[in-house]
Parts: sequence; structure tokens; C-alpha cells
Amino acid sequence: MNKLRKLTCLLLAMVMVFALAAAASAEGQHTITAPAGSKRTYEVYQIFTGDLDAESKVLSNVKWGQNGTGTVGQPVDEATLEALAAVNANKSDAEKMAEIGKYVNLTSTKYGEVKDGSPLTVPNGYYLIKDVGPVDATQGEAYGRYVVKIVGDTTITPKVSDVSFEKKIKDTNDSTGQTTDWQDSADYDIGDSVPFRLKGTVADDYAEYTGVYYFAFHDEMEDSLDFEASSVKVFLDGKEITTGFTLNNTAHAFDLVFADLKDITGVTADSVITVEYTAKLNDQAVLGKNGNVNKAKLEYSNNPYTDQKGTTNWDNVIVFTYQVVVNKYANEVKEGNEKTGAAFKLEKKVGETWKLVKEFQADETTSTFTFKGLDDGQYKLTETVTPAGFNTIDPIEFTVTAAHTITWEGENRNTILTSLNGGTTVTGEITFTPTDDYGTLTTNVVNKSGSTLPETGGMGTTLFYILGGVLVLAAVVLLVTKKRMRSEN
Repeated sequence: MNKLRKLTCLLLAMVMVFALAAAASAEGQHTITAPAGSKRTYEVYQIFTGDLDAESKVLSNVKWGQNGTGTVGQPVDEATLEALAAVNANKSDAEKMAEIGKYVNLTSTKYGEVKDGSPLTVPNGYYLIKDVGPVDATQGEAYGRYVVKIVGDTTITPKVSDVSFEKKIKDTNDSTGQTTDWQDSADYDIGDSVPFRLKGTVADDYAEYTGVYYFAFHDEMEDSLDFEASSVKVFLDGKEITTGFTLNNTAHAFDLVFADLKDITGVTADSVITVEYTAKLNDQAVLGKNGNVNKAKLEYSNNPYTDQKGTTNWDNVIVFTYQVVVNKYANEVKEGNEKTGAAFKLEKKVGETWKLVKEFQADETTSTFTFKGLDDGQYKLTETVTPAGFNTIDPIEFTVTAAHTITWEGENRNTILTSLNGGTTVTGEITFTPTDDYGTLTTNVVNKSGSTLPETGGMGTTLFYILGGVLVLAAVVLLVTKKRMRSEN
């Protein structure tokens, strides 16, 4: 009896994924019920039967069950009971189950199965209950452990994985030097290297995996983002690691795979693994609301007893970029007054210096100047060539500002960017109009005609004659006055 008590304590000491209901049951008979709404199936294997003492929860007269490795209905020998009772209580659940699993034949016909709406009634005994799924890892579900316990009326509580994953991006304003924390949206210039981070947590039952524990990051980006493989850094609990994983990549995607996380020293159920890297925003970048999406997910082992794997949902981040369009007019903005022959350059303030964005050359066909792929920040527009007969405008300093939601929880991608403005000027005057997709800021620049000197042969000649006559008359008066003064003297 002492050995039976020890066996009972061993079985009860295991971490269960089932909840024992308090409902009364018929003597010697108990019901196993699946949770309401569950789509999962649970196979039940009978290892031992016996007489249950209601108070002590101890089985006596233990016999082999239908799925035990002994002869059905025959008493369990003393050596088997001693072996089970001797299992070290400090061992992991997986190690305990490996020992207990020696006494159950999972290839035999199962005792029964449990589904939602289809409970199973069983006699007193020890049972192994196997979760065969299906599980939806994207909803946090995971395969349950094989569980052995003394049966009362029991409602199964499905195992829920605590593995988590997130993908984030940082946003930097080059003009102010400010950088955000990790978030879900950002805006950048074409040509910028955009920083991203993947973060995954290890399952809380990591210790139960006595075999391989697979852990892999899968990342896919749109064609407007070029993966920069040399930028990849991997961290385990905040400390960079350089071995234990493989990196397979294309121009716009990569897989970073830990074939067996158990090979890396220091990984525990509390561990966090992060991957940081950059991708360059290229000339194929989409302007405005639709943005440029980068997504990733985590694939991981989710059954301690098989090589089954689960994956998280895709997690998305988005990168925005914009353009400024300058239309050149002569004297006033109206159709027919478009003015060619001018040239502009646009510079961006980066810290305390001005960085050239783009400079146009003058020609006689262009009156519209497009500066594509801009981030938020402070800019300076300078007219470098002015059409003959017109005054050069003073340089205009202005800011581009945008607002975008920093968390993206599955909304349509074109709802994240909420505004685009360029109306704040530092020097000069300029007015911008954003397009409906918040991709373009348009402005009109007007050159005024220069002032001209009067020409000969017109009113200018008459004025010269009048002024000349006045001067001659004044000289005559002065001469006469001087002669009179001499005569008087």
C-alpha cells in the first residue's frame, strides 16, 4: 500500500493540463469532457485499473488496463509498482512521462476519445490522455502533454502556449536627431537603411523538451525594401551571440533558424531571443498611405513528445515616404503661365548641416520639379537658375510633417498614415497641398518680372531733354548773376 501511495503522489505531482471538476459521479465511473467550443480531439489510453478510495484517492488492487503493457485484468507486479514509485520527483514532467510511457502501448487500440459534445465515461484507473489536435498555434494553442492521473469527473483544459513574437521598427527624424522607441510605423527617405527588430520568447515548458527544440524567424518584405544581410545581429537575453543559427536569405526575405535551441548554452524558459537588422528603402518605394510593408512570424516546437511545430501570426510593420512637387509660374498662377528655363535644388537639414537631396538642371521643357522619396524633416528650396527677365526667389525653408499610428493591430494598411503637411515655413513663403493619399505635397513658385530702365526713343528721351534744358537755364542765370556782381564792384 505504501508503494501505491507513492505512485499516487508521483502521478499527482506532475504538472497537469486538465482540471478536476467537483461534480459527483456514479460510484467507480467518471466522465472526461472536452471544453465547450473546442475543435480538438483527445485520445484516452487506459494503463491501470483499480479500486479507488474516495478519501485518500489511492487505488488498491491495481490491474493492467486495456492499453497497458501487461496482460489486461492481471494484477500489476510489485517490480513495476516499485519502478514507478522510484521515479525522481525532481525530474521534469517529460522525463517522468518517458518513464511512465514504458507501461502504456500507444500503438494499441485507444480506450476511447473525447471531443466537444462527446464525453467519455471511464472506470477508476490511471489513464494517459493524448491531445491530437488540431491546434491553431496562431491563436496561442499548443499540444498538451501526455497526462496520467487518477480520474474523477474531469474537464480538459487545453494547453495554451506562452510563446510570443513581435516585429517592430524605429523612426528617426534626421533634422531634429530624435529617434522613437520600437513601434509599428515609421517614415524614411529613399536610400535610408531602415532598422527592424524581431523578438521571440521561449515556451515556459522548454525544459520538457528532451529532444530538439526548433526556433526560427521568417521575415518577408516588399520589393521596395532590400534586405541588408551584413547588418544582422542576434541577441540571447540581451547578449549578442554569433553561433548556433543559420541565415538563409534572398533580396527581400530571410529565415534565421535555430535547428536546435538546446545546443545553445544558457537558454531557459524565460529566455528572449531578438534579431536586429536593416533594410534599404529603394526606388520602388510606394508613396503615401499604402506604404511599404515588412512582415515576420515565428516557427517553433510546440509538442514536447513529437517534432510538431507551430507558427505565430504574421506581425506587420510599415514604412512611409513622400514627395514634393514644385510648379514654376511667371508672374501669377494660371494656365498658360507655366515657366520653363528655371532650375531648383532641394536640401535637407541633417543635424547642423544641409544635405543635398536633388538638384535639377535648367532646360526649356520643364516647369515641374519632383523631389521623390522624402522623410519628415526640415528642407530648403533654392532657385539655382532664374529665367531671363525675372527676379530670383529667396531660398525657402520649410518642414514636412506626417502623422501615423504607431501601433498596427490588423487594420487596413492604408489607414495607418493619417496626415501629411508641409505648410510650416522657416524662411520665405510657400503653401503646400497634400494629395488624398498623403503621398505628395504640391506647391507653386511664382517668378516676378524684373524692373527695367527707360529706353531711348520714348518717354525716357523726353525726360532727358527736359532735365538738360533745366540745367542749361540754371547755368545761364548763374553766369549773368556773377557778371552783375563784378560790375557793381
